[in-house]
Parts: sequence; structure tokens; C-alpha cells
Amino acid sequence: MASKYEYKPHPHVKARKAKGPAVSVKHEASTEKLGLNAKIGLFITKSVGTMWAAYIFFGLTLVSLPAALASGNTLVIVSWVAQTFLQLVLLPIIIVGQNIQAASSDARAIATYEDAGAILEEAIEIQSHLAAQDAALDKLIKDLARVEKGLKK
Repeated sequence: MASKYEYKPHPHVKARKAKGPAVSVKHEASTEKLGLNAKIGLFITKSVGTMWAAYIFFGLTLVSLPAALASGNTLVIVSWVAQTFLQLVLLPIIIVGQNIQAASSDARAIATYEDAGAILEEAIEIQSHLAAQDAALDKLIKDLARVEKGLKK
């Protein structure tokens, strides 16, 4: 006789449902958990990580460009390009790119989380179906046993 199967969810399932998908810090509610230094850092990163900041920094670099070019010194010009232009202009552009990548990563994390939830529900449905089959097989075994007893008499 087959034993009755009882579904027992893994403890991780309940904890994972409560936690939700792993995504980057986006919402004001999630920043409440951050300390003062983290909030300041996040504010500065959000402010500097915009294309508007890149445009402002580009304009700022142009202030010192005439002096660098007027010096005629290759070292001063290379220094201006490396230390002024590249650092000031590329910094916010790189942050913008990282924000776009983080958003894509968040979307993938949410999709994976939802897929895993759907797979779990499908597995539970399969277990229910198997339980129904077990019950049907148990009934057939009992019926067959009765028929066998009847034939032996």
C-alpha cells in the first residue's frame, strides 16, 4: 500500500516570498534603512550620475581649456585632458551607464523571482496531480485485491 504524500515547503520559500526579488536601492522607503553617510553618498551619486551633470562638467572643463592650449606645453595639455576633461565629464556618464545596467539587472532579478514563483506553483500542482493519481492507484490496488479474493474462493 502506498503511503500518503504530504507536501512540506522548504523553509527558504516562505523567507524568499517575504523578502522579494533582489533589486538595487531605488525607493525612498528603502533609503530609510540607510545611515546618514550612505544617504549622503546616495544623494551625491544620484545628483552626479545624470547627463545634466555631464553637460555642466563639460562646460566647467572648457573654462581651463584656453589656458592649457595657450601654454603650448604638451604635458599641460595632456594633463588637462586626463585630469580635467576625462575625469569630470566621464564620471557622470559612467554613472548614468551603471544606472541603466542596474535597471536592467533589476528587471532580470524580478523576472527570475517571478519565474521561480511560477515554477514553485507548478511543482505544487504536479504534487497535487500525483496525489490524485496515488489515490486512484490505491483504489485500483484495493479493487484488484478484492477481485483476487473473489477468484480464489
